[in-house]
Amino acid sequence: MRPMLIAGIVLLGLGAIVFLRGGSFTSQKDVLSVGHMQITAEERQTIPPWVGGAAMAGGLVLIVAGVRKRRGS
Repeated sequence: MRPMLIAGIVLLGLGAIVFLRGGSFTSQKDVLSVGHMQITAEERQTIPPWVGGAAMAGGLVLIVAGVRKRRGS
């Protein structure tokens, strides 16, 4: 398989997971720093569904381009 086709399949799968199940990530932020002591806060942020849809669209484009390139060779 060509790398473009594999990347498209992976991107399509990850995009579908984010679109259907949602996704989130945690980021840490320094709130207070005094000498050697630091206070951090964890903030959970969600990934909007449109990001999953965009990833699925990009994956489809890569799959189509990979198939066309394969047929042309």
